[in-house]
Amino acid sequence: MATRVSYPVEIKMKAIEMRLENVPVREVMEQLNIKNETQLKTWMRWYRAGELHRLEQPVGKQYSYGKGPKYESEIERLQAENRFLKQQVEVLKKFKELERSCRLKL
Repeated sequence: MATRVSYPVEIKMKAIEMRLENVPVREVMEQLNIKNETQLKTWMRWYRAGELHRLEQPVGKQYSYGKGPKYESEIERLQAENRFLKQQVEVLKKFKELERSCRLKL
């Protein structure tokens, strides 16, 4: 499994600035020690779309700006939380049931 590399925001912005100055991709990658050309293209796409907040996202976090879904009211938020908690309880019940059935078979 490949390891994920996390680059600081300063490196990302410097790479974007260099590309805007028409510095070749390979040269940007060599100077800033960026391992993947696709990563650089992704940062450029975010920059062009005005999604600079995405440059601060940790690796593996693709949430939208604001860190989570938006709710119209507190009641909607509580209803969503309630649904989530009910799902957790159901999963735990199924796990316990499976655990019991496995013990009986041994």
